[in-house]
Parts: sequence; C-alpha cells; structure tokens
Amino acid sequence: MAKHKTPMLDELESGPWPSFVSDIRQQAEKGKQILKDAPEDLLGILELSYEDKVTHWKHGGIVGVFGYGGGIIGRYCDQPQQFPGVAHFHTIRVNQPSSKYYSTNFLRDLCDMWEKHGSGLTNMHGSTGDIIFLGTTTDHLEPLFYDLTHELNQDLGGSGSNLRTPACCLGMSRCEFACYDTQEACHQMTNEYQDELHRPAFPYKFKFKFDGCPNGCVASIARSDMSVIGIWRDEIRINQEAVKAYVGGELAPNAGAHASRDWGAFDIQKEVINLCPTGCMSWDGSKLEINDKECTKCMHCLNTMPRALRIGEDRGAAILFGAKAPILEGAQMSTLTVPFMKIEEPFDELKELIEKVWDWWMEEGKNRERLGELIQRQSWQKFLEITELEADPRMVDEPRSNPYIFWKEEEVEGGWTRDINVFRQKHQR
Repeated sequence: MAKHKTPMLDELESGPWPSFVSDIRQQAEKGKQILKDAPEDLLGILELSYEDKVTHWKHGGIVGVFGYGGGIIGRYCDQPQQFPGVAHFHTIRVNQPSSKYYSTNFLRDLCDMWEKHGSGLTNMHGSTGDIIFLGTTTDHLEPLFYDLTHELNQDLGGSGSNLRTPACCLGMSRCEFACYDTQEACHQMTNEYQDELHRPAFPYKFKFKFDGCPNGCVASIARSDMSVIGIWRDEIRINQEAVKAYVGGELAPNAGAHASRDWGAFDIQKEVINLCPTGCMSWDGSKLEINDKECTKCMHCLNTMPRALRIGEDRGAAILFGAKAPILEGAQMSTLTVPFMKIEEPFDELKELIEKVWDWWMEEGKNRERLGELIQRQSWQKFLEITELEADPRMVDEPRSNPYIFWKEEEVEGGWTRDINVFRQKHQR
C-alpha cells in the first residue's frame, strides 16, 4: 500500500506513455535498496510540490568525497519530518564510458552497488551525459566512492565550476560518417584533464563534446563550450551507378528509414538537389555533380543516398567555441574557430588550443560567465588574439551590421594602411 496519497502523480501514469512515476513505484515495491523509504518519500514530496507550486528541495551545504570538489550534488528537502526518506537525497554523477557502451554485467554490478548505498533510482543518462545516481545520504558517500573506484574501476563525473564529463558519439565504432576517432579523443581528454574535472577552478562550467560528423549526434554545436565536429576537406566521393540505382528505385533512400513512403517514388531533384542549402549539386539525368567548394557539409545528400555518396578521405574536425543554454546572456550556438584540424593522437594541437582558451577565461571571466559570454563581452577579435589564430571568412555568420570600426593605432600606421591602399588601388582601376 502506498505510503502517500498522490492523485496528481497518478494522472501521469494514466496515459499510453511510460512514466517515471511507475518506475519509482517499481523500485519502492522491489524494496532491495538500503534507503527503503526513499522512493515513496520522493513521490510524496513531489506531490506536495505540485500542490504548493513551489519546490521543496533546498541547498543545505556542500557535500562531496575526500579530494574531490565536484561529482556530487548536495540535495536536501525542507520537510524532513514529513519525508524522512529524502531528508538528504544527494545526487552522484558517475563518469560514463566513451559513447556509453556497457556490458550487462557492468550494469548489474552498478545497480547492485547503488542499491547497497542509495535509493536504487538512476537516470541513464541525464542531460549532463553522466550516469546519474539519484538519492543517498551523506554517510554513504565515502563508502560508495570506495566501492565505485575499487570494484568497478569507475570515477565520478563533473559538477560545479569545472570541466564537465566529456561526451562523444558512437564514432568509428558504428558510423560510416565518422571523420575521426571520437571515442579515443573523448577518453584521452577525460584522462588528461582529471584535475580540471574534479577540482573546480573555472568561472563556471565548461563542456567538451565530440561529434564525429556534422550530423551532430551529441548536439555539440548547441550544448558545449568547445565543439569538436568531424569534417573532411576534399571532395565527396560519388558512385554514379549507385546514384542511378536510387533514381531507378532499386535502392531505398535514407537507408530504408522511410519504408512506408506515402509521397511516391524517390525524386532526386526534389528530395536532394533542390534541398541543397548552397545549390552546389546538379543532376542531368545520368550524372550527379557536386561543386565541393560551395558545400557546407550539411549531410543531407549523404544521409539520403548513403550507398552513392561517401565522405572525403582527408578527414579531421572543425573546432567551435561558445555554445550554452540561457543563463546570463541567452542561448548561443558555438562559433566556428578552427575550420579544420587533424584529430590524431597524441592530440597535442587540440590540447594547446584548449589551454590557451582556459588561461584567458580563468583570468578574465566573471563568476558564472560561460566562455561564450566572455567572447561576446570582450569581442571575437580578442578571442582570436589569445588563441593566436588568423581571422577566416568562414568564421563570419553574417556581414557587418555595425558601421563603426575600431582599430589599434599601430595597426593603422602599419599593415592596415597598406592593405587599405592596395584595396583602393585595385578597385579604382
């Protein structure tokens, strides 16, 4: 019998879709977790929050494990007498393996460990990317950490003003479009920057995400302070016979993902050529041509006709900086900074760029100011100065809309004056 009446939560179980409420009740009925009252009391305090229209969780202090400043989020409820099972209900972030590959034995051991030390409730995976353990008490933190590191060889993830747990797509393990080894890059960066991951010293959070191609399966361009997006810089390889097979209906477009096509036979002109954002493709009825200099790597043609088109062979990644959700200055997408970089072990070029950016951000960033907000405040020109990169037209999102141009006196006296004069002479002819 339920410990608390939860009429509003019951409504969430009434529809056709799976409900987190049902999952929590299942864990409560199972009753194998050390904190036996935690699932039921969690439902009780959530129902109270729905009734009162305010949260009943509070920040009651910093908790953690010895030597680490991150990885554990302290959580306390403001009604401990009514809901003792969640009086303190700390969340633990566990560093997920690259691409989130697990064996069933590992998952069983993980769940057994969590029932031994907590509520048994997990979130696989949260928006952070980590394995999330939901709810334990302060006295279980050190024993859990010991078992986690000694028995499962697992570490905590990041939380607080530090490097958050790096994340990557499946990469070369399963994807034909992967332009570099995302798993290796993610693993190496995680190991290289353990201090930045576990001991908060940044103005605010910093996220790496590694996308193997512009399809962006971990959405790095929207969610990470530093996006590493796989790309190629030579030509898309075309199998003209396979193109004809798609046109003739012998091959299903989109790898058969739309098997129940209700809009007729595949039309390459309508479904590929006309949808190219730069108009760089043409089809004359027998041959497909691509002007690769105009291609922006949107991936639409490759996704639609994967048997006919292949990514180029000169592969690496584009590096972008500054994406974030709205905190101080609103949501931002990351900005292209390095159009192409080879991403190969030992990743020295990538690490050198990362550390230049961190040195500047830690020196100039305000409290709770993400990297993208600092770039916005101090200008893209300043960011290029500290990264020691040359300006590139591919970094520009739109033509200048501000009529005022600011420059340094020494630049006017030297190179800028010469360049302007050359430009004027060229166009006066």
